[in-house]
Amino acid sequence: MNIETLNQANPRFLTEKQVADLLCQSVRTIQKWRMTGHGPAFHKFGQSVRYHQTDVLAWVAERRRAHTPQ
Repeated sequence: MNIETLNQANPRFLTEKQVADLLCQSVRTIQKWRMTGHGPAFHKFGQSVRYHQTDVLAWVAERRRAHTPQ
């Protein structure tokens, strides 16, 4: 899954798997980031964890760097 695919499908909420695929990470890494507060903002609906697409894309944009020391 990539950003173009997300824009075409236009889902409002993403699963852990979708976020992991988008960020090229494992689901376990996404879960660890959530537990430590280092990942994108998320929503809980009962037992389900969902990520709003705009929150994930904003989180990604905040991590953009032009060079290593940043």
